[in-house]
Amino acid sequence: MFEGSSIAVVVPCYNEETQIRTVIETMPAFVDRIIVVDDRSPDSTADVVRDCMRTHPNVELLVHEENRGVGAGIATGYKRALELGMDIAVVMAGDAQMPPGELPDIIRPVSSGQADYSKANRLVTQDAWTTIPRQRFLGNAVLSLLTKIASGYYQVADSQTGYTAITAAMLRRLDLDAMYPRYGYPNDMLVRLNVLRARVVDVASVPVYDVGEVSGIKIHRVLFTMSWLLLKRFFWRLWKLYVVRDFHPLIMFYALGMVALVLGTLSSLALVIISIGPQTISGSTAVGASILLQSGLLLTLFGMLFDFEHNRPLVSESRPVGLAADAVTHAPIAASIESAPLDRDGGSRPSTATTFGQELGTGGSGSVDGITGDGGIVSEMRAFAADPRD
Repeated sequence: MFEGSSIAVVVPCYNEETQIRTVIETMPAFVDRIIVVDDRSPDSTADVVRDCMRTHPNVELLVHEENRGVGAGIATGYKRALELGMDIAVVMAGDAQMPPGELPDIIRPVSSGQADYSKANRLVTQDAWTTIPRQRFLGNAVLSLLTKIASGYYQVADSQTGYTAITAAMLRRLDLDAMYPRYGYPNDMLVRLNVLRARVVDVASVPVYDVGEVSGIKIHRVLFTMSWLLLKRFFWRLWKLYVVRDFHPLIMFYALGMVALVLGTLSSLALVIISIGPQTISGSTAVGASILLQSGLLLTLFGMLFDFEHNRPLVSESRPVGLAADAVTHAPIAASIESAPLDRDGGSRPSTATTFGQELGTGGSGSVDGITGDGGIVSEMRAFAADPRD
């Protein structure tokens, strides 16, 4: 139980016989249920978990009959968490790359009611560039950019992290059977959450690598597969959110802009090919292709701008107070970092900190303010200010 909320941790795993014991044994004591989902590992992962179950009664093991992918494993764990009546479901991978000490920071935005879904962000510290393998860092950066556009959560980064927490109420609204079953699960999740208008929090997190994990992900294959997935999800989100559920003019900007952009690009390429040969191109034809191309680009960018403004109030950020300012590269977080002197109540809290609840005018007392003392490390919620026009 964490601050009055029951917690289930879903641990999807595949060939994690060397790491899964560490994950289970380092799990914080406030976790009510650890749901390990073995995706039909050919190694002895399931046997290791069964051995851990002898000394950890809150652990249970679910084994897929066939390999279905990490996304399907998480969905299985989510369903079990709902069956158990848990208030919050957390996802921690079975490779021991997600620091258990950060679990309170991941959960608190959700347990306090400040968000429906929270996720780690490993890209905000300077150590990210040196700690995360270079190829994976660049691949993550590209996929994060594409996911921002596809999901509408433009302020959310590190889309590939699986360290997340979600409320049971939001889980019930999701079609878990329709979720993408493999590596693109977190990207697909963000798109679907946006359609449901879920509030999302990015939580600063320390990247962990070289702890014995083994990854079989091929970046070049993932980028192609994920790019196609995100393109399809982007159009699905626009249709569901701005046509089916509620009409928004930005859909017209996107539609006209993309048509003009495609026609302008094809026309420009055709003119380039023609210019190579003996034929001449009239000035009016060249100007027409240029106007078409530029109009398409501007209309598409306006559509993105309206999309950004429409979704901005749904996103906020959280980071550990006291985190060194020179260790953070993300401007909104770095600009607000302060030291955290001990308060009279024994908790750790900056004297000038503004809480999420205070910024929204809901007060700063109790669990609403999102700041509590846990061994001198606390989390501070800072929301993006809502536009008065929204």
